[in-house]
Amino acid sequence: MSRVSDQYEAFPYPERDPAEEAKRLITGSPSHPLEIDHYLFSGARDWSQPFRALVAGGGTGDALIQLAQVLTSAGRPYDITYVDLSTASRNVAEARAAARGLSGIRFVTGSLLDAPGMGRFDYIDCCGVLHHLPDPQAGFDALAGALAPGGGIGLMVYAPFGRSGVYPLQEAFGTVLEGSPRDRLRRAKAIFDRIPDGHPFKRNAQLSDHRASDAGFYDLLLHSQDRPFRIGELLSVLDRAGLAMTGTPQAHLYDPVPILGDKGLLAGLDEGQRMDLAEALRGTIRTHVLYAVPRAEAQGRVAQAGPQAVPHLKGVAGPALAQHVIKHGVIPVSHEGERFEIPVPGMAARALSQIDGRRSLDEIARALRTDWLAFAPIWAGVSRAMAGHGLLYYSGLLRG
Repeated sequence: MSRVSDQYEAFPYPERDPAEEAKRLITGSPSHPLEIDHYLFSGARDWSQPFRALVAGGGTGDALIQLAQVLTSAGRPYDITYVDLSTASRNVAEARAAARGLSGIRFVTGSLLDAPGMGRFDYIDCCGVLHHLPDPQAGFDALAGALAPGGGIGLMVYAPFGRSGVYPLQEAFGTVLEGSPRDRLRRAKAIFDRIPDGHPFKRNAQLSDHRASDAGFYDLLLHSQDRPFRIGELLSVLDRAGLAMTGTPQAHLYDPVPILGDKGLLAGLDEGQRMDLAEALRGTIRTHVLYAVPRAEAQGRVAQAGPQAVPHLKGVAGPALAQHVIKHGVIPVSHEGERFEIPVPGMAARALSQIDGRRSLDEIARALRTDWLAFAPIWAGVSRAMAGHGLLYYSGLLRG
């Protein structure tokens, strides 16, 4: 086996205990069905139709379990194929699915490069995998070739600046350490303890996987095949695969204007160059999370705040958020040490209390004793800002 295969057989990643499925559901981006609907299906997918998904390089199953459990809880039909090279990782994912009694899942031990031969999918998740391939472009091409008409991809790849210090240590450990994965881990930990506190890695407060578990330490610092992407590079790779980004729940991170303080400095730069500039100015982005579709199908894929759109809040209940906003006038947001505030006018603050994942914006407006035409301009800016921070999605998943 290759060194990468050896790693994941010895240390399935991320480290998960199937017994914990009774206590918690791990959720995140990409691949929550609400987020998928928002960024790929205009927030209007017909969820009564079976959802055909591929989890490509599924590891120990976070994306798989999130997809299957949310759709099961919502009573929506699905057919999910999981594929990963590691039998140890697959065993963990299968045990987690069994612990929850989830069905409708096909488990495959294999390569995501074979995705076009596995069927055609409405959605493909590929989280934390493409940057580990010998030829990442081949991976993007394979996933693009497995999409059904109208389908899309949710992906995450590593970014360089927020992982400051990782790559010098990967290079150093790769130069001097041989042997089995467990032997390499033991020796790397001893060396790590002697690395000066001034090393860029030890000064990077955003990195914590090495403290979480042996699997986390190994994946972060001993991985033998790890290639990060600047956002501009990622957009170029997508383009060569015939794909285009539709959106990202991290949109606020790619806006350079708050840091530059002068929009005029962006004259002559296209969207990709502006995003690249923001990444360089910010210096804290560890991962890029985005959604993509075939270029010819990219228009109109992201949900907009129309009267029939059904809003969902992420991570907070509407009444609790509304209470805070009515008192303080803003929604506080923090990300990688940065703090942001989203101003919210009074009527929009009251609207937050009405969001339950089932009422449309028109129904919310009428509950506030107004109509859509009066409510729309008040809500529009709040909607854009909250969606740009990954706090708000539109989806009819729970209706009907």
